[in-house]
Amino acid sequence: MDNDIKNLEARFNEDIKNAVTAQDIEFLRVRYLGRKSSLNDLFAGIVSLNKEEKARAGRNLNILKQKITSCLDEKLKGSQSSEEKFDLTFPASSGDKGSLHILSRVNQEICAIFERLGFDIIEGAEIEDEWHNFTALNFPGDHPSRDAFDTFYLNIPPVDPEKGKHLLRCHTSPSQIRVMEENKPPLAVISPGRVYRPDEVDATHSFMFHQIEGFAVDREINFSHLKGVLFYFAREFFSGDARLRFRPHFFPFTEPSAEVDVSCFKCSGNVRGEKKCSVCKGKGWLEILGCGMIHPHVLEFCGIDSSKYQGFAFGMGVERPAMLKYGIDDIRLFTENDVKFLEQF
Repeated sequence: MDNDIKNLEARFNEDIKNAVTAQDIEFLRVRYLGRKSSLNDLFAGIVSLNKEEKARAGRNLNILKQKITSCLDEKLKGSQSSEEKFDLTFPASSGDKGSLHILSRVNQEICAIFERLGFDIIEGAEIEDEWHNFTALNFPGDHPSRDAFDTFYLNIPPVDPEKGKHLLRCHTSPSQIRVMEENKPPLAVISPGRVYRPDEVDATHSFMFHQIEGFAVDREINFSHLKGVLFYFAREFFSGDARLRFRPHFFPFTEPSAEVDVSCFKCSGNVRGEKKCSVCKGKGWLEILGCGMIHPHVLEFCGIDSSKYQGFAFGMGVERPAMLKYGIDDIRLFTENDVKFLEQF
């Protein structure tokens, strides 16, 4: 056994002298330390020795194994093969960089505009109950939107039977209710988030989309404040020359209520000839949001004295402003994960 160990060491010393490249060194590592190596065969032969020979052979084999391992490691470190030389100053190949999804960017941009006006950002829960989603927002019990054809109801036992069934919120307005329940005026809050409605998916509709709800409540709030806030938003987001048009409308939770159009930021309605603007289709106006003064019933539902306080509220989708601003004609493009589409923004 002693002679076998010495012969193995001698062979290794000769082989290591001729090893130059990393491949050569790895070959020797497998040859002398691998599962089928001569060293492993010698370890296996220890069992046939007597007690004293076992101890001596085991000690010598471990010393040789450590020596071989150490020599191979040192040789690898000192290898001067051209394959192992690295120029740390050589420019690396550039990798693909990720970016924010266009809807995330537009959402952040809109929220930042209202933050500059002093609004706080609060995100509400996507699972709500009927009281917060409908009743506290002054929806009557027989309102069509409460129907199962217009709302995603969930098979979750209600925590409070008086507040009705659980559902996926169909607008971000429940956030307004929860904030007013837990805080007293003055309030100025913007609330972004996902909302859900059982709409058939097409170029302009989806069962899941994004909204941003905003509201302010104080003693002297009036419709002029609402108009000022929305004018500021339109000019910051669309164009410094943006004009707004308020059209009377009806929402259960605001009175008076209005739908708001912004002047087309591409043509400003000044299209001549037969060619129509690709954004507004020649109308000159683009519908962007709904708004109004918070209904006194909503304030009372939240424990706020409507004889002392009043406020305004507005709500908009995120997809529509993004589609208008960037000339996107199909809402489905936002969720199809087409890299060629997403890389444009």
